[in-house]
Parts: sequence; structure tokens; C-alpha cells
Amino acid sequence: MGVGSRPTEYFDDPAPGSSRRWAIFVIGSLNFLFSMFYRVSTAVISPALVNDLGLSSGQLSDLSAVFFYAFALSQIPIGVALDRVGSRIIMAFLACAAVAGTLIFAMGQTFPHLLIGRILLGIGMSGNLMVLLALLAAWFPVNRFAFLSGVAVSIGAMGNLLAATPLALLSLWIGWRGSLLVFAAVNTVIVVAFVLVIRNHPSRSARISWKSPSLTSGLAHLLKYYSYWAISVSSFVRYGYLAALQGLWAAPFLVYGLGLGEIDSSNVLLCMAVGYMVGLPLSGSISDSVLRSRKQVILGSLVAFFFLTVSALWLTPSTSLPYIMFIFFWLGFVAAPGQIMYAHIKELIPPSMIAQAITAVNLFTVLGAGIITHLLGLWIGDDPAALAGPAGFRPIWYLGAVALATVCLLYSLVPDSRLRDKSV
Repeated sequence: MGVGSRPTEYFDDPAPGSSRRWAIFVIGSLNFLFSMFYRVSTAVISPALVNDLGLSSGQLSDLSAVFFYAFALSQIPIGVALDRVGSRIIMAFLACAAVAGTLIFAMGQTFPHLLIGRILLGIGMSGNLMVLLALLAAWFPVNRFAFLSGVAVSIGAMGNLLAATPLALLSLWIGWRGSLLVFAAVNTVIVVAFVLVIRNHPSRSARISWKSPSLTSGLAHLLKYYSYWAISVSSFVRYGYLAALQGLWAAPFLVYGLGLGEIDSSNVLLCMAVGYMVGLPLSGSISDSVLRSRKQVILGSLVAFFFLTVSALWLTPSTSLPYIMFIFFWLGFVAAPGQIMYAHIKELIPPSMIAQAITAVNLFTVLGAGIITHLLGLWIGDDPAALAGPAGFRPIWYLGAVALATVCLLYSLVPDSRLRDKSV
């Protein structure tokens, strides 16, 4: 079922002049920021966890990984629940899990306590983006979805910044337990406001009645779509490879492979983060209003991501710092349009399955971050500090190039979902 078979009402503005939808967008984006914060917060407080509780490096890895696994496993049931009971009830339930998880973690005295807290946090944060995307789809016209979702993720990406220096400084002041409680208190205020402002759909707009399928029938139907598989695998590679670079492997490459100092390597990674944050809303706007095409923007960005990955093979210790920063800025920038994949899939499947589809794609997206990071570690094998020069890190770029070339081919066969030429 393609975009052309959708009812006309799907393309209209469902809530013209509504102030509530902008409140949903702003508060929901701030709420998503905390999901990004909790994903990486354990990295900064890990020395304190070792000193206070005597945790091993393996236990620290488990605390980080279990968040993502709980997060990923929650995606399918959340998608079904969003289609069947709506965003408001789901967000309230997840908020309770997140608050409970933070409290258990902050007051935990043993590793099992912390593990339970992180599992609950992963469940509690698992719907922050998906709920927001479902609400944006219900409250805004289709030709604003990609831009607004890009802005929302760009705002959310600032959670990574909060989990760095601000968390470290706050931990030095009041300790890691007190710091997490402060962030939990702020998050609670925001999520309560979000639940209060949420309405599943505009009350003044006629809601199109679509019967939501059950979990088994919905998934069975979704799995028949080539577009679902191609988009899911592409999102797995696009975000997974970006997360593997940004979250772990780029730093050792810059320091041990290219010989950069700590400050210079941090500045290069900052360029990558800035490129990603700039690319999110810009690519969404181009997709919505300029090219009016999802496939052209996504496929073009994947091709560019491939060529930039290949170009990184020629980086050496003699390469100038500005050029390295230039390459990494564009690596972040071309990875950003992958966010439009959520808009693409929702326009290619039946309306009754929108929430299930975007959460099912998100399942692959989150798993990609962990699996590709581990694959790169298995391939490289040695301690990064023991690798001599950029040659030892070439498997990072080889794997990325092969994976990106593969998904470029897969995505070239996905039908486009051009937006109707209509101003709203």
C-alpha cells in the first residue's frame, strides 16, 4: 500500500492554529533530551561507581548495555500500545518506570540494585521519541513531520552534552547520587507537564477511524513489506555506525591512529556532533519543502556517508587538523538525514500500523548502536593503545564502507513517498 492510496484527510492540517500542538512539540522534545542523557550518563559517573561500590569494568559495561537492551525490547509492545490505547496513557506508565528506575539506581547499594534501576530506566525512556513522533504525526500535516522530528532529535542530542561536563561538575558538588536525583526531579516535572498537555489527536479535527491490528497480526503484516526491512536495516547501519564512531571508536582512531592530543581530538568529535545537530532539521526541511521527497534525501545522504567513510582511509598523522575536522563534521552531517526514515516508513504502510512501524524501525536503530560497536571491537581485537598508526584502525572504515554500500543498494529499491504539492 503506497502513499497514493491514503485518504485525502491524511494530507490536511489536522489542527490549524493550535497552540497545544506546539506545547506538545516543545515539551516532548525536552522530555526526549532526558532519554539521550540517561543513555550515556554512566560513563561520567563510572569512576565514582568503582570507588563507592567496587564495580568491575565488566559490571560497568553491563550497566551501560542493559539500558539499550531493555530499551530495544520495549519498542514492539510500545508500538502496539500506541496504536491501541494512545500516547497519554503510555507516557504516564513509562514515566513511572523511569522515576522508579532513577530512584533505585541513585539509592542502590549493590550491583543488582543498579542493574534493576538501569533496566527500568531503559523501559521508561524507550517511548520518549516514539510517543513524540506519534503525536507529531497526529497533530501536524505530513509536510512538516520530517523537519519537526529532526528538530526534536537535535534538541534531544543536547542530552549528551548534559551527561558530560554538567553532570561531572554536579557530581563533584553533591555526589553522583544527588546529581541523578536532581536530574530525575527535573525530568519528573517535564514529563508531568507532557502528560497533562498530551491529547492523542486534535479534538476539533475529525479523526479517521482505523482499526489497529493485534501484536501478532500487525507484525506479520508489517514483515511482508520490503520497504520495512530495507528501511530497518538501513537505520541499523546508519545510526549504529554513527554511534559506534561517536560513542567509542573515533576517539582512539584520532588519538592513537592520527596522533592528536586530547583537546584536538575532542574538538574533532565536537565537529561531528555539531554536523549531526545541524543536519537533522536542515535535511528534514529539504525533504519536506524543497525536494518534497524522502527517498532522494535519505539515499543521497547514505551515498555521501559511504564516500566520506572511504575518504577517512586516507587520513594520516600528517593530515592537517582543519581537514580532519572538515571530514568529521560532514560525517555527522550526512548521518543526520537517516532520521527521515521514520517519516518515510509511516508514509508507506497502512495508517493503522504507523506506531508499530516506527517503533519496529527504532528497534533496529537502537540495536545497531550496540551490535556494530561490538563487531568493530571483535574485528580490531587488540588494545587500541597498542595499534600503530591509522592502518590498525582501517577495519573501522572497511566495515562501515561495506555496510553503507549494501544499504545504499537496498534503499535504492524502496519506493519514494513524495509529498503532495500543497501549502499549509
